[in-house]
Amino acid sequence: MQQGLKSELTKQIIIDEAFKQFYEQGFKTTSIDKIMKASKLTKGAFYHHYSSKKDLGLEVISLKVKKRVVEGMVLPLLQTGDALTILQSTFIERLKAFNIYEKQHGCPMNNFINEIGDFETAYQLALKQIINSWKSALVAIIERGKKEQTIKVNVSSQAVAIYLISAFEGIRGIRKLYDDDLVLDDYILGLSDYINQLKA
Repeated sequence: MQQGLKSELTKQIIIDEAFKQFYEQGFKTTSIDKIMKASKLTKGAFYHHYSSKKDLGLEVISLKVKKRVVEGMVLPLLQTGDALTILQSTFIERLKAFNIYEKQHGCPMNNFINEIGDFETAYQLALKQIINSWKSALVAIIERGKKEQTIKVNVSSQAVAIYLISAFEGIRGIRKLYDDDLVLDDYILGLSDYINQLKA
């Protein structure tokens, strides 16, 4: 195997294992030693790619966490079709797509925000960038709905976007406390009612 390819593969193994450990155990309690032991790599391999756990954490946020949010919650909003229907289906279909593991551990981004959102400026900026991208996509589809006259023109697109993000992230955290999906079912009913109130 070429050295460059081997190096990239090693880096990907570290990132994947770090994401898994941060997601399951939390960022602060996960040590570099624990990540390297689980990945069956040496500490030398880690320091070849990263100078600190902080650098690795930022890479995990930018490469793994951001990708999840973009693929699951941003790209679906860019579809053509009825804006209100797309808005509702994006949130509901995403919730229904989560497996039991993801329901038990919640949202990786929200976990990072709750654990280290006030911990380091670099983390704040990286996490805010993800939220802002999501918010921008929501504002864009709400504005499109207003132009298409499917969404009330007097609603605040910014306020609706932030409310939808906050409610979604909140239910991801609350679901971790339960052994079944009843709380998710109630959330979906409430979400549908709220979105229907936006209808022109």
